[in-house]
Amino acid sequence: MLTVVQILAVLAALLHGYIFVLESLRFAEPKVYAGTFHVERADLAAVQPWAFNQGWYNLFLAIGTLIGALLLPTLPQAGWALLLIGCGSMVAAAGVLVATDRRFVKAALIQGTLPALTLLAGLLTQI
Repeated sequence: MLTVVQILAVLAALLHGYIFVLESLRFAEPKVYAGTFHVERADLAAVQPWAFNQGWYNLFLAIGTLIGALLLPTLPQAGWALLLIGCGSMVAAAGVLVATDRRFVKAALIQGTLPALTLLAGLLTQI
């Protein structure tokens, strides 16, 4: 079951790495700012710095989660701590996203499912 936790955590980290790319590197593309994030062109200049910063948050969560997954077999306490804070933050952010704007239910499900499954699988390994 530990391998399942690691695989799910790595997938959650990769997804959040991709979100970093969208928010920090590709946000100015119309398909991204308008299509993915529902931002009007007139608001792009104001919103882009916030998106850039948010992308870095997602990258840091991804890195912490990935390191946690890698540490699980050799340093389990550190690995679990990193997975709990990384995946827990990802799930909480998905909850905030959908609570803030119902148009983002699909995005919240995409963002939150893998880390939630990671935490659930982690809980099942502890029972």
